[in-house]
Amino acid sequence: MSADQNPIDVLRARGFVQDVTDEAALRRRFDEGPVTYYVGFDPTAPSLHAGNLVGMMAMSWLQRLGHRPIALAGGATGRIGDPSGRDKEREVLDEATLESNLAGIRTQLGAVLDLNAADEDDPAKGLLVDNHDWFGPKTFLEVLREVGVHVPVSQMLGRESVRRRLESSHGGLTFAEFSYQLLQAYDFAHLHVTYGCGLQGGGSDQWGNITAGTDLTRRLHGAEVHGIVWPLLLTADGQKFGKSAGNAVWLDPDLTSPYAYFQWWLNAADADVPRFLRLFTYLPLEEIDDLAAELERDPAARAAHKVLAREATRVVHGDDGVAQAEAATAALFGGGPLRGLDDDTLAEAFEGAPSVQLPAGRLTDDGGIGLLEVLVAAGAASSNGEARRLVQQGGVRISGERVEDHDRRLTPDDLASPTTVVLQVGKKRRFLARFV
Repeated sequence: MSADQNPIDVLRARGFVQDVTDEAALRRRFDEGPVTYYVGFDPTAPSLHAGNLVGMMAMSWLQRLGHRPIALAGGATGRIGDPSGRDKEREVLDEATLESNLAGIRTQLGAVLDLNAADEDDPAKGLLVDNHDWFGPKTFLEVLREVGVHVPVSQMLGRESVRRRLESSHGGLTFAEFSYQLLQAYDFAHLHVTYGCGLQGGGSDQWGNITAGTDLTRRLHGAEVHGIVWPLLLTADGQKFGKSAGNAVWLDPDLTSPYAYFQWWLNAADADVPRFLRLFTYLPLEEIDDLAAELERDPAARAAHKVLAREATRVVHGDDGVAQAEAATAALFGGGPLRGLDDDTLAEAFEGAPSVQLPAGRLTDDGGIGLLEVLVAAGAASSNGEARRLVQQGGVRISGERVEDHDRRLTPDDLASPTTVVLQVGKKRRFLARFV
């Protein structure tokens, strides 16, 4: 990354640019000095997801280039619901759920961006703001007088997201959703006046809302501001990737563990890996090109996949998250004993495996419950006799270690995680015994 590169070139090279409102003017603005920019995130789920991470990484690159981010948590707009990219109205969330979701979003944004809302005058720091702070005190009449009188209805009806919903068979569009673009447009105008914000970014489905903001800021304050959108993260079949499609990879470790997050990137389709390396890591483009060439030469080695999984996990979960994910991967797929895993990682790794819950007191240091009983209880064998034959044939492992004694009794040393023993029968059949 050259120091004299225009940020648009940096973003474009990494795949973050789909459309710009006036690229020549925005280039000139970047050349003049630091630009304050913002991206909004509505609290419609308890966590942001990999689809949101595209925007977070774009913001992070701009911050690395010396520009000031404002991450907007949509405490107000989240109470309405954005119709963009949707065929039906969003579910209205209660206040407690919204506040809980906002808290999670703030934490995740702070993991990727350098934010310091407590010191708004420090130009080296980004800001985290909530649009409920300026919309909450306003009355309906005030919003109509300050915002509504400046926005032509013909312009609102002409936006693609509105037209599609009006023509859909899912009940059309409510007035609340129709008004969403007014709120987002005013966000831009407010941030321009308050913080000198000159650029809004978002996914390509936000183009109409963003241009509404550039237009309203011009009408209210006579100012030229800019918008930029990046491509949406799509699934292999072209569907939008995220919570709406039911295929979200969450940034919250309680919803998607660092191990599961790591595995998702590790299992990315070969064709997606170079693009994901550009979008979701800070690796230099030259190194990414080398990895892409190596992937083409020797796809079975999966070297690029491993780098992607490691670096993408580091962005969200830090070095500790990478270490945890790599240790779990080595334990689960390295062929050795399974030890030191956490219960959630183990459950995700063996999702769908038959399991049985047994009293924790039956697992003792001096030899507790018998192996044959556990095999039968977990469904690995239909009787003690069958279980005994499986052991005698060398086909049973306890947490990765082969067992030869059919009289073996389980102890806490056999636990793969704090509560769970993994039983393996043959090469592929696995069963979980949870002692709680």
